[in-house]
Amino acid sequence: MMTAAAVLGASWIASAQAPAAPLAEVNGRAIGAAEVDKAIAQPLSRLEEQIYALRRQAVERLINEHLLVDAAKARNLTLPALLDAEVTSKITMVKETEIEAFCAANPGQCGANDAPDAAARRGAVRDQLQRQKLASGNAAFIERLRTEAKIAIHLTPPEPFRADVPPGVLPARGPATAPVTIVEFSDFHCPFCRRAQATLKQVLAKYPTGVRLVYRDIPLDRLHPEARKAAEAARCANDQGKFWEFHDQVYAGPTDASAATLKALAEQAGLDQARFDQCVAGGAHKSSVQADAEYGRSLGITGTPSFFINGRFLDGAQPLEVFARIIDDELDRAKRTKPSGPK
Repeated sequence: MMTAAAVLGASWIASAQAPAAPLAEVNGRAIGAAEVDKAIAQPLSRLEEQIYALRRQAVERLINEHLLVDAAKARNLTLPALLDAEVTSKITMVKETEIEAFCAANPGQCGANDAPDAAARRGAVRDQLQRQKLASGNAAFIERLRTEAKIAIHLTPPEPFRADVPPGVLPARGPATAPVTIVEFSDFHCPFCRRAQATLKQVLAKYPTGVRLVYRDIPLDRLHPEARKAAEAARCANDQGKFWEFHDQVYAGPTDASAATLKALAEQAGLDQARFDQCVAGGAHKSSVQADAEYGRSLGITGTPSFFINGRFLDGAQPLEVFARIIDDELDRAKRTKPSGPK
């Protein structure tokens, strides 16, 4: 019997060998497979990455299981006996001082000492801490087995989907030679964009030569009706070479773009006030902000902040660890593809 995967693979081979035929027609205009594949490239790439993650988890789990079985056989023990000897017997019992320290840090989990259920709560905490010790012991033992074994993982991650997002000559932080470029699409009055700014500063501090950050506008007019004015004002600040100074003041300040607020922000950013006022009042950058917004929507952006890390899409105010995972992967890819020097 053919598996579902085999059937699917056979159907793809057959479709590839068959003459190209439209998948649909609209008023005589054909919609071909290439057009459809382009439209779903990003979600398909996410599915491929999810499948890879599941496979990698399974590979890691099976490696650990094989190592445990091999270790038990080498010592002529059953697996439970091996774990008793190497893990369980070495785990110390939870002490009262450990429970007290936990309760001091998590009072809601323990409650008052004179509460009717105090003993039951402390018992639950004791069990929890004991399980944590056992899990840590298991992990340490498996890690020791892994360092002593010869392990080769041949599973390779899929090539990620990359949108074509040229950074252009827009405001940027970080060296132009950086191997990783983050293009940020943000709304100056979006609370999640505001939250993301601290993380982006952490990213730039962590990768001072490896990352370049480019800012682009996509004001969400229905949610933040004054954000577009703030974006235009930031472009006016950029005309004076002080985009980032103004950018930082906007994200730290009130979420309005009244004349008084913009004037105060411009003063804090050290701008030539008269030149700034003239630029904002004349709408000098209305078209450029609108062009950015339209381009962002053409990339499928529906919320802010949105990021493209070397073209790889990342949605929302994610923590540093999420940025670092993608950036580290991009830096590794850059190293692997970098041509070797003369021998």
